[in-house]
Amino acid sequence: MSPQSKILLVLGAGKNIGQGVADKFRSAGYRVALVSRSANHGEKTPEGDLTLRADLSDVSSVPPVFAEVKKAFGGPPSVVVYNAATLTAPEDPENLFTVPIEKFEQNLVVLNTSPYIAAREAISGFETLDKDTPKAFIYTGNLLAGRTQPVPLYVVLGTGKSAASYWIGSASGIYKDKGYKFYFADERSPEGQGVPSGKLSGKAAGDFYWQLSEEENDIPWFATFVAGKGYVYFPESSRT
Repeated sequence: MSPQSKILLVLGAGKNIGQGVADKFRSAGYRVALVSRSANHGEKTPEGDLTLRADLSDVSSVPPVFAEVKKAFGGPPSVVVYNAATLTAPEDPENLFTVPIEKFEQNLVVLNTSPYIAAREAISGFETLDKDTPKAFIYTGNLLAGRTQPVPLYVVLGTGKSAASYWIGSASGIYKDKGYKFYFADERSPEGQGVPSGKLSGKAAGDFYWQLSEEENDIPWFATFVAGKGYVYFPESSRT
């Protein structure tokens, strides 16, 4: 396996999880491409990462990202992390059915349709890689896919995350024999509760995502983890 075949693509590369994942994989010898809406397209960060601009609410933006990575690095990404998220609140905070429909649909593109397309593109690339190159698609999830919350604010976010979790779980089983890994990665508190977005640990995500990608393990596709501990199973809010 050539080190040059190890390429990380982060879609939705923010300053917390996106940066933490990039730092970990880069330190392990991966070349890194970072995608966000505000990136300076085609430039390099001081660390040498490629930056690409894309609006993931536009499904047509996803395939060109993979083409750009292949052009820049000479091959497809071997690990793809989908970290983009969005949330439109209901206009009436007490009524979950008051999210404007155009916003509801736009949010679902970011949360479900674009990652679905990204997974399709990832598999196309995996099929061209050496047998020994780790191949993984990791979606940054949250508690809402494992436990329904009667909170109107979360209706779009929970719908999108839950929808994506279904096909991720299916892909995990379908592609297992090929060695293609699929994970819905979900950081929790030690008690199994969701972690507020402002308190998520980029470093813990980087360490865990690297473990999921690189190590042989029995961690299930619905991969809940706790910062400083790694994988932890929470039976009341997990999926199979």
